[in-house]
This record gives sequence, C-alpha cells and structure tokens, in this order.
Amino acid sequence: MNNKIARPQKSGILLTLAAFMVVVAGLRAANDLVVRFLLAFFIAFICGPFFFWLNRRGLPRWLALVLVLIVILGFGALLGVLIGTSVNDFTHALPTYQANFVKMVTGLITWLNSKGIEVPRDAVLEIFNPNMIMNLVGSILTTFTGMLSDSFLILLIVIFVLMEASGVPLKVASIWGDDSGTMAELNKFADSMQRYITLKTLISLATGIFISIFLIIIGVDFPLLWGLLAFLLNYIPTIGSILASIPPILLALIQMGLWPAVIVLAVYLAVNNVIGGFIEPRTMGKGLGISPLIVLLSVIFWGWVLGPVGMLLSVPLTMSIKIYLESRSRTRWIAVMLSRSVPKKD
Repeated sequence: MNNKIARPQKSGILLTLAAFMVVVAGLRAANDLVVRFLLAFFIAFICGPFFFWLNRRGLPRWLALVLVLIVILGFGALLGVLIGTSVNDFTHALPTYQANFVKMVTGLITWLNSKGIEVPRDAVLEIFNPNMIMNLVGSILTTFTGMLSDSFLILLIVIFVLMEASGVPLKVASIWGDDSGTMAELNKFADSMQRYITLKTLISLATGIFISIFLIIIGVDFPLLWGLLAFLLNYIPTIGSILASIPPILLALIQMGLWPAVIVLAVYLAVNNVIGGFIEPRTMGKGLGISPLIVLLSVIFWGWVLGPVGMLLSVPLTMSIKIYLESRSRTRWIAVMLSRSVPKKD
C-alpha cells in the first residue's frame, strides 16, 4: 500500500469537518437503530472465528450457524437472568445501603465536630453522593437489558452477517478485480477488528471471573453483578475499570466497614494491574497504535453520540475509522493525527 500522505488543504479540512458533523448528527438522530446494528456486528465479530472454525472442520454452514446461535442464546439467557435478578435485588436493597451510608457519614461528621473541625453535613452528603455512581451502573445495565429485549432483531442481523461473510471476497473480486488493493484493505480491517474484539472479550471475561471470585471470598453482596459490571466496563479503556470498582468499594464500606473496602480496592488494583498492565499488552501488543488521548476522547465522544453502548464500542469504532482513513492518501493525515507515534519518512 502506498504510504504517501497528501498535505491537507484548508478547503479540504473544512469540507471534511462539515461532512463529519452531518454524519454525527445522523448517528445521534438514529441512535436506537444504530446501536442495535453495531451490537449485532460486534457479536458477529466475536462469534466469527468459532463459526469459520466449524466450517473448516467440515460442518455445513447451516449446522455451524445453529451451534453458534445456541451458544449466543445460552450466554444471552444467562446474562438476562443474572442482570434481571441482580438489578431487582440490588434495587430493593439500595434504600438500606443509602441509609447506612448517611448514618456512617453523619457519625464521621459528628466525630470531626467534636474534635473542633466544623464540617457542614448537607454539603458533605451532596459531594459524597452514592446515587450518582449507582445511577450510572443502573443506566448501563438497563441499556443492556433493553438490548436483550431486542434480541430477535440483533440475532437476525448476526445470522445474515455470518452467512454473508464468506461471500464477501468473491463479491469484492468481481467488482474491483482480483489484484485490487480493496480486498487487502478489507482483510486487514477484518483481521485487526476480529483479533482485538476476541482478545478483549477473553481478557474482560477473565477480569469479571476473578473479580467475582474475590468478592465472594470477601463477602461483598451481589458479587456476580459486580463481576458482570467489570466484564462489560473493561471494554471501556482508561476509565472503565475505575467506574467498575467504585460501586463494590462503596458497598463494602457501607456493608462491612473500612478495612473490607480497602481489601476490595486492593483486589481491583491487583486484578487490573496484572491483567490490564501485564497480560493484555503482551497478548494484544500495541493494537493499531491509537494515541492514548484519542482513546480517552473517543470514549467521551461515542458515549455522547450513542450512549453507554457507544462507550463500550468506542475503541473498535475509532479503529475502524482510522483504518479507513489510513487507506487513502488524502485522508491519511487524519490517521496520523490519531496515531500513537509519527510514521517514519521514506
């Protein structure tokens, strides 16, 4: 592929920015439908390797597809039951936790006031308000409950994506020719995305399992819910693991006291440092080299455009855009701006 970078022109920058704003406005207007399509493609990328592996083993496409659907439905049913029961129980117990939290903070303020340190109770309760974090958790889980309620549409899209995937190379070859670079670009995109999503899913699953096991040992309520939350939010780079740790740490503090909360904090730090700081970089490498700043901004941007699901899919979406921009000389300068490092000159 030609790596020449065309210098951006002012008119081109303005035109690109205007087109970008139009696309973003369209995505926000069609938020509900776009989120379901993206989630379906995300599931298809996860299940793709298993589907093609079954094909290579000699199974007919229809049978391989049935087996993949059984796995998806089983996982979806387990997820739905876990989310439904956990959220229901947590919602019923939330007033008790909030009352205990207020009682604990009030006791601390009374102790500080007795030592001559004047602390306004209402101001402290407003700052250290657990409702904000709990509402965010509820919003994310409720979004996924809504996705599960639309499972038929999502599964239908997944089925057709998997069925069409094997025929894409032939269609591309018939349109652009066997020797065109389009197929190479599509293969690069599919391989990169599939590798990232599959490895990220396995790493997130391991994170959720370890968190659940440790929380069961410690005795924190709803350990499976917090493990599920750690699994889902691990897809969100930088801030996902932080958001996932706050509710169980708060709950441990309210439920059992200071030292159990410190132990829960230590568990999250240990799991995230071992998996996120050691295992993940060695299995996934540098990925596509997206700048850390761009990763953080993409989480905020896609969350604003598509909601919680956009935050979960922020990196795959940004990677897709970067691959597309990288394949064209006129837009390659934007891909360079998104990159972790500056490309070497020829």
